[in-house]
Amino acid sequence: MASERKKILLRLDPAVHDALARWAGDELRSTNAQIEFLLRQALADAGRMPRTAGRMRRPGRPAKGAAAEVTEDDPPGPPPTGDSTSED
Repeated sequence: MASERKKILLRLDPAVHDALARWAGDELRSTNAQIEFLLRQALADAGRMPRTAGRMRRPGRPAKGAAAEVTEDDPPGPPPTGDSTSED
């Protein structure tokens, strides 16, 4: 069973939040996912990323019927495009 994600309240200057939201939109992430991405990047750069930290969820909505959790077998990066198996 996956551990529950922690929730925090974060107060930001409105201009910082707006810039972060624009950046997140440019990278097709939510503002929350962008903050987590940047924090993980900073931890890794500083050599402080815990070995026990789970991987980030892939960008975008999970595929219909797909498991919500990311497994170690999932490759990093965006999901493949042009999936011919989807039913619309």
